[in-house]
Amino acid sequence: MNKLELIESLRIKANIAKNEAAAVVNLYFDKIADALAGGDRVEIRGLCSFFVKDYPGYTGRNPKTGEKVQIAPKKLPFFKVGKELKDRVDG
Repeated sequence: MNKLELIESLRIKANIAKNEAAAVVNLYFDKIADALAGGDRVEIRGLCSFFVKDYPGYTGRNPKTGEKVQIAPKKLPFFKVGKELKDRVDG
């Protein structure tokens, strides 16, 4: 399922206009992204949690030239599946 399919499913289930469903879905994703950008953890009970991991910088190597390159520290978002979803998918 992609974002457009999710919007269409919400539109049908909630019996609302497509633009209203799109606004709800966009708001939902925007709020998750804002929370993660602010360093917060997002938990949706029974489904999943989102959090940000910090990675320190390190010295890498350019595969083409073999030259050493300094890789800057970074933060990456992570998704962790909830127990109920894991059980549902596993069958």
